[in-house]
Amino acid sequence: MRLIKQYFGIGFVAVLLAITALVWYAVFSEEREGLLVGFLNVGQGDAIFIQAPNGNQVLVDAGPNKAVLRELAKLMPFYDRSIDVVVATHPDVDHIGGLPKVLESFHIDLVIEPGVGSDHPAYIEFEKMIQEKDINKVLARRGMRVALDQDAYLLVLFPDRDVAGLNSNDASIVAKLVYGNTSFLFTGDSPKKIEDYLISLSPESIDADVLKIGHHGSRNSTSESFVGYASPDYAVISVGKDNHYGHPHKEVLDILENFGVQIFRTDELGTIVMESNGEDIVLK
Repeated sequence: MRLIKQYFGIGFVAVLLAITALVWYAVFSEEREGLLVGFLNVGQGDAIFIQAPNGNQVLVDAGPNKAVLRELAKLMPFYDRSIDVVVATHPDVDHIGGLPKVLESFHIDLVIEPGVGSDHPAYIEFEKMIQEKDINKVLARRGMRVALDQDAYLLVLFPDRDVAGLNSNDASIVAKLVYGNTSFLFTGDSPKKIEDYLISLSPESIDADVLKIGHHGSRNSTSESFVGYASPDYAVISVGKDNHYGHPHKEVLDILENFGVQIFRTDELGTIVMESNGEDIVLK
């Protein structure tokens, strides 16, 4: 009789846990409205979490270490252990250092990277895990479009060529996230010469409501002409507090302020979450 009661107790607890998980899933599903973009507070590095209205998810970079897991846990329900697409903009450790932990912790369907390598242990481990887990991998090329939902997609603007021989920053993936009439421009660590090249190709393509500032606010990125053509309402700077590079540089802040762009910084605000309904973008 005691054994029966024990099994009944275990079964009852299991049912309760299952019901609780379903309730949280229902709550989360009901609260999901529009597009969510989270610029994660990972210190001196980049990590951007995207969730489309239908629940499809993208992670653009993962910061320098496992701090990305802590920040993802704030935006994803505990039972969600998959991310549809991972974009590694370039192989510098402040962008891909956390990716091995991400691949270890989540099921990933697709990895997109520019095609430039690195001898850093984090990058080597990342590539090894892609092979071991048999994850699909493609090289980003201009014009590639990743459909996330009916009105949401990620459009690659750069690279437009084989970048295997380029400096890693020069090879950074530049991509534009579009949902309805709203858009976000992600620039990795692209320097000014790549910004100028994108302007020469198609200045209207870089127009966006939100600009993720290149290279953590370094003066080597974010030219006046680039900001002018992008014409963002908001700029997000992913940067570590009191970093030894002095990022963001005053020159960049001055350019943004001269254009009347509202600036959000992860070193001041922590993780920055924005939501779009396809017409308007709001800070959550």
